[in-house]
Amino acid sequence: MHSLDEYRAIVGDQALTEIRKQARRLYGLRVLHINSTYYGGGVAEMLYSLVPLMNDVGIEADWRTVRGTPEFFSITKKFHNGIQGEEINLSDIKQRLYMEVNEEFASYCKIDHDCVIIHDPQPLPLIRFYKKKQPWVWRCHVDLSHPNEELWQFLKGYILRYDGVVVSHPQYMKDDLPLEHHIIHPAIDPFSSKNMPLREGLMEKTLKKYAIPTDKPIVTQISRFDKWKDPENVIEAFKRVRKKVDCRLVMCGSMAPDDPEGSQIYESVKERSNNLIESGDVILITTEDNILVNSLQRISDVVVQKSIREGFGLTVTEALWKETPVVASNVGGIPLQIEDSVNGFLVNPTDLDTYVEKIVFLLKNAKKAREMGKKGERKCSGKIPDYETSAGRSPVAEPPG
Repeated sequence: MHSLDEYRAIVGDQALTEIRKQARRLYGLRVLHINSTYYGGGVAEMLYSLVPLMNDVGIEADWRTVRGTPEFFSITKKFHNGIQGEEINLSDIKQRLYMEVNEEFASYCKIDHDCVIIHDPQPLPLIRFYKKKQPWVWRCHVDLSHPNEELWQFLKGYILRYDGVVVSHPQYMKDDLPLEHHIIHPAIDPFSSKNMPLREGLMEKTLKKYAIPTDKPIVTQISRFDKWKDPENVIEAFKRVRKKVDCRLVMCGSMAPDDPEGSQIYESVKERSNNLIESGDVILITTEDNILVNSLQRISDVVVQKSIREGFGLTVTEALWKETPVVASNVGGIPLQIEDSVNGFLVNPTDLDTYVEKIVFLLKNAKKAREMGKKGERKCSGKIPDYETSAGRSPVAEPPG
């Protein structure tokens, strides 16, 4: 666990002083975060860093996870897809199971905090099963711009009980939701095992452990095996790239317990790339290992993030922080991190030809790739005034908390 003082070299004295100044009004405030899993995915990862830092500045922060059944997580995965625009059969049984798991959790989860922060749709109905004595905030980490209308109306019945909503992007603010909205950009933790500097020997040992050779250029996508990350078309793009540059693709994504579709999509990707796996030119990894992710993002020649929908996409920031150029979809929060043709490339997610073109360009132009990577790191650290946003420093430069 890290204290706020350790971030001084990254964000400077002024930022730390301002954080502590703002925290004075919150001394002793008991804040509870509730989400659906303690590992796998960006929410859990951010809470691992955020909760200790909240405690470090004088807040009494706690974190709990909903204990759901496999059926519950199957339903909430469908809800996740529906929020991002997919059609859904919102049956009575889905609605009932969704509420029942939350009601059961509420029967043994005591909440006597001063503020409750609910993350994403899985624990959203909890508010119905408590006598409200404090502000409740819904923190939505997914793309809310075009939700399935039937599902949105159902979920909105719970959201309207809340005192406020926090989203990651102005595009996710809903005109038909008459609640106070706040925009908070997610952030990586530069001192986490996924982002801290690594010794060369440790990276070599880690890559050897997972049988990842470095005898040819490496293209990597770090993402859960999720349809919205478009892994099957990552394979298709790589097949075309490989015809122009002899390279290797690594796809690394853990299986989170709240994502039951992951294993199905993994098997589909595996089947689509079977010959390339046998030749060693495609490597699929599902292990939860932050040192491996860190190593891959550092040694890769190109990192890809071919999302169809993306709440924010912190894997982009992780790669930029490590001076690795990124080719990513121009969706969701990704354009907040990449300035096209400056510190990476933004591509329409349906334009596979341009994806191939940009990846090949970076593989064939090592000097330009290094320049773009260095500009990516500068954006993360806020070193270039031109990169500053209207809200001040780059959102990805701030320490969690």
